[in-house]
Amino acid sequence: MSRSAHPAGPRHADVLPEGHYSAPPADLNVLDQKVWAQTVGRNDDGVVTVGGVDVKTLAEEFGTPAYVLDEADFRARARAWRTAFGADADVFYAGKAFLSRAVVRWLDEEGLNLDVCSGGELATALSAGMPAERIAFHGNNKSTEEIHRAVEAGVGRIVLDSFQEIVRVAHIAQSLGKRQKVQIRITVGVEAHTHEFIATAHEDQKFGIPLAGGQAAEAVRRALQLDGLEVIGIHSHIGSQIFDMSGFEVAAHRVVGLLKDIRDEHGVELPEIDLGGGLGIAYTSADDPREPHEIAKALTEIVGRECEAARLRTPRISVEPGRAIVGPTAFTLYEVGTVKPLEGLRTYVSVDGGMSDNIRTALYDAEYSVALVSRASDAEPMLARVVGKHCESGDIVVKDAFLPADLAPGDLLAVPATGAYCRSMASNYNHVLRPPVVAVRDGEARVIVRRETEEDLLRLDVG
Repeated sequence: MSRSAHPAGPRHADVLPEGHYSAPPADLNVLDQKVWAQTVGRNDDGVVTVGGVDVKTLAEEFGTPAYVLDEADFRARARAWRTAFGADADVFYAGKAFLSRAVVRWLDEEGLNLDVCSGGELATALSAGMPAERIAFHGNNKSTEEIHRAVEAGVGRIVLDSFQEIVRVAHIAQSLGKRQKVQIRITVGVEAHTHEFIATAHEDQKFGIPLAGGQAAEAVRRALQLDGLEVIGIHSHIGSQIFDMSGFEVAAHRVVGLLKDIRDEHGVELPEIDLGGGLGIAYTSADDPREPHEIAKALTEIVGRECEAARLRTPRISVEPGRAIVGPTAFTLYEVGTVKPLEGLRTYVSVDGGMSDNIRTALYDAEYSVALVSRASDAEPMLARVVGKHCESGDIVVKDAFLPADLAPGDLLAVPATGAYCRSMASNYNHVLRPPVVAVRDGEARVIVRRETEEDLLRLDVG
C-alpha cells in the first residue's frame, strides 16, 4: 500500500469537528522537548534517536510495542531532586510509578531512598540491594505477612494508615523484639486540583486517618503509648499530577498545626514531616511543570514559616517524587497497523499496543502527545486518534493529535512521558503480552524488564 493510497481524514482547522485539541503545529517533524527525554532528537534522516540509538534499530532488535527509557535522563532527574533538597531532607522515589531491579540500583547509586507499597515492591528493592533502612513501606491495607517481612528486614519507616494498623505493626514489631519507626498518614482535607481518582487528601477516600474530628490526634495518642512503635513523624499526600503549590501550603499549615497539638499534649516534637509527592509532569505542550529546585525552595519555605509561627523546631522534610523522575524519561514505541479515515471526523490510527500497556487514558482521561518517529514527513497534518488493538471502544492511547496525512502501516509512532504508571499498571487483557522495558544510554540499549512470552502466560494457567 502506498502512503497516498487511502483518503485522509480532516486536515484543516476550519473543518475540524469539535474536540479538545490545539491547532496543528507549524512543523510536525519538530519534537517539543518539554515532553521528551533529554537525549531524544532526530538524526539527519529524520529518524528519532534516544541515547544515541535510533528507534528503527530499537524496533528491529526488541520489537514493538516497547517502553524505551533514557537512563541518563532518569539519573539526571534523580540527581536534580537529591541536589535540590540537600542533606537536610530526604527524597524517597515512589516505586509504584515504575520499579525494577535496575531502577533500584540507579536510585541507590544516585543517593535516593525508596518508597514501596507492597510485598512485591519490597522484594524487588531488597533483591537489588537497596539498604532496608532507606526504604519506606506504604499502603492502606498491608497484610500481616507484608508487615512481618518489612519489620524483619529493618525498613526505615512504615507509614501507618489506619487504627487497626497501629496495633498490627506494634504487635508484630514486639513479637520480633524490635521497635519499628513509623509515620502516621493523615488526610488534611485539601482538595487538590487533579482527577478525582488521584486526589488523595480529601476526607471521602480510602487513604490515611482524617485530621477532622480529632481522629489523627487520637491515632498519634495511641501510637505513642505502644512499646513496639517509635513515632517519628506525620505523613501527608494530597494527590497526583499537581502543578499548583497552594494545596501543599494548606496541607503544611494543617500538618504543622497537628505537630503543635502533639507537642502541647505530649511534650514531644516529632522530628519528621513527609509531604508526599504528586508533582506534575508535561504530557503535552500545555503542561508547565516546576523544576525540582523551585519545588524544594517552596516546600522548605512553607514548612519553615509554619513552624516558626507555631514556635516549633523545623522538622526534617521528606518528599516522594515518582512520576516527576521516571515519567519524562521514557516513551512507548509502537508500529502502525491500520489507518482508518472517517470523513468529516478524524482518522483512526491503530497501533500494536493499547490499554494493556497504557491504561491511563481510559482510566483517568489522561492526555498524551504522539509523533511519527521512523521518518520525517512533509505531508499536511491530519487530525488523528491513536487507538489500540483491544476489544474495547475505550481502548484509546491518544485521543486527539495531529499526525502527517501520509501515515501508513509499518510506520513507527512514539508516545512520550510514559515512564510512570504505564508498565507498572500494564495488564494481559485479551492475553496480550506485556512489553519490555529497554534502557538506552551512550549508544547502547539493553533490556531491563523482558517482554512476556506465551510460555509466561501458560505457565500460570494450571487448569
